[in-house]
Amino acid sequence: MQELRDQETIGEVWAQTVRRHRQNAFIAVPANKDRHYLPDGYEITYGDADRHIGKICDAFTKAGFGPGHRVALLLENQPEHFLYRLALNVLGVSCVPINPDYRPAEIAYLLEHSEPELVLAVASRAAQLKEGLAASGHRPPVRFVGDDEPLPPPRTPRRSLAVTPTSESCILYTSGTTGRPKGCIISHGYEVAMGERYITIGEPAQIATGDRIYNPLPLYHLNSGVVSLMGAILSGSCQVQPDRFHPERWWREVAETRASVVHYLGVVIQMLMLQPPSAADRQHRVRFGFGAGVEPQLHAAFEARFGFPLVEVWGMTEFCRVLATAGAPDRKVGTRAFGYSRPGLEAKVVDDADRDVPDGTPGELVVRHSAATPRRGAFSGYLKNPEETEKGWRGGWWHTGDTVYRAADGMLHFVDRKKNIIRRSGENIAAAEVEALLLTHPNVAQAAVLAVKDEVREEEVLACIVLKAGTGDRATAEDIFRFANERLAYYKPPGWIYFTRELPTTGTQKIQKHTIFPGIADPRTVPGMIDLRHLKRRDR
Repeated sequence: MQELRDQETIGEVWAQTVRRHRQNAFIAVPANKDRHYLPDGYEITYGDADRHIGKICDAFTKAGFGPGHRVALLLENQPEHFLYRLALNVLGVSCVPINPDYRPAEIAYLLEHSEPELVLAVASRAAQLKEGLAASGHRPPVRFVGDDEPLPPPRTPRRSLAVTPTSESCILYTSGTTGRPKGCIISHGYEVAMGERYITIGEPAQIATGDRIYNPLPLYHLNSGVVSLMGAILSGSCQVQPDRFHPERWWREVAETRASVVHYLGVVIQMLMLQPPSAADRQHRVRFGFGAGVEPQLHAAFEARFGFPLVEVWGMTEFCRVLATAGAPDRKVGTRAFGYSRPGLEAKVVDDADRDVPDGTPGELVVRHSAATPRRGAFSGYLKNPEETEKGWRGGWWHTGDTVYRAADGMLHFVDRKKNIIRRSGENIAAAEVEALLLTHPNVAQAAVLAVKDEVREEEVLACIVLKAGTGDRATAEDIFRFANERLAYYKPPGWIYFTRELPTTGTQKIQKHTIFPGIADPRTVPGMIDLRHLKRRDR
C-alpha cells in the first residue's frame, strides 16, 4: 500500500518541482487563430512561471492578502489561471473559480455564498461580471488581468496562521440535489494527494517526468484545474491547455503540442469517432487517455482506430483520489468498469439501509480511506453546510449517489446515478435547480425535470410542465426556454419540454417522476414532446 501523500502544501511541492525541473515546460497553449487570446500559442517553463508567481505574490502581499482570504477567478482556460491560482495558494489565499458560462444570477449566488475579497477576471468578461455583481448582495472589488493599478486591500486583515496541508486551497462548486450548487472546501493536502494518485495510478497510465498532458476540460472543474495540474507539478510534466474541446482541431493540437496523454469525457470520444478517418488518426505520440464515460460499444473501436488505451476512472469533487481500471490485469474494455477497492482507497456497494449487497447486485457506491481514518484524502466539507457534509459521511463512508455493482473479480461497474442529477457533456446539472427556476416563470404551475438519454451528450434535460393557463405549443415552449436560458448557464435549460395537464403526486403532493412515463423506455418518443436542443448554444 502506497503512503498517502497529503502532508505537504501546494507551495511546498511547487518549490520542490521548480528546484528539480526549472527548465521543463509547465504550461502550453496550442495555437488557434480563431481564439481571442494567444492565437499563436504559448509555452512557459517552471522557472519562468515561478518568476511570474513571485511577482504576483509580492503584489498581493503588499495589498495585505494572506490566510483567511478568498479571491474569485474568472479567467477562462487562459494560462493566467494557473499563475494566479498558484501564487494565491502559496500565500495561503483560497481561490474560487467562476464558471464562464454562468449567468448573472448564478455569479451573484457564488459571490454571496463564498464571500471573496476580490474578483480577478479577464477583460473580455467585464460586462458579464458587472451584471453578476449588480445582482449580488456581496460586491467585492474587481481587477482585470493586465491592470497596472495597485490591488485594493481586503476588508479584513489576514490571519497570522501558517499555511498547512489542512488549509483551504479553493472552493469548487458542484451541483447538488437540493437546488443551489454546493461549495466544496478543498485543502492543500487533498490537492497534493489527488495529484500523487494521478501520477501513480498504474500501467498503462503511468505519468513520467516530461509528459505532456492535453486536457481540454474547463479549469473551474477539478479534472483540469486540480487533478492533472497537480499531477503535472508533482512529476515535472507539462499541462497542455486549449480553450475548450474542439473535435475538428483535436488531433492537430495533440500532434503540434506533442501530447503524450489526453483527457476525455464520453462526449469527446463520441465526437472524435464521428470525424472522418484520416492520416491524423495515428500521427500523434499519445500513450493513453484518462477519463470517464466512454460508451462500451465505442471503447474497443476507438482504441483500434487511434492506437492507444482509454483508462476509465471514477471520481467526484468530494472524493477524487480516483478509482481506475489502470493497474488491473483486465481493463474490461466494452463494459462500464471503472476500478476496484484497494487499501487506502476502499470502496464497497450498499443498499438503502447501508448493508453490503452481494456481488452482481446494484447498490450505492460508498468510499473511504480506511476504517481508522475514513475522511483522510477527501474534501474538507461543504461551505456553510455541515449538515449535508455529515449526511454524506454517515456510517463512516462517503455516499457517492452513484449506483454500481461489483463483479466477482472485484471490479466495480457503473450503472446509473442515484442522485437527481443530469450529466450532460461532463456537466452535472441539478434537476432541483432547474425546477426551481422554471417555477418562477409566470405561466408555469408545476415542473418536473428528468434526465433523458442523448446519443452525443450522454444525457439531456427534459422538463415536464403544467401550465397555469393555455395549451402548450412550440411557441410557449420556446418562451419558457428563453426564460431559463437568460438565467441559467447555457447547458442547464431544458433541451426537451413536454406539456401535460397534471403530474402524478403522492399523498403529500410530492411529484412521482418515475410514473410520469410509465412503461416508456425513451420519453423522447412520446407524442407532443418538443425538441429544443438546437437552441442550447454557447453565446459568449
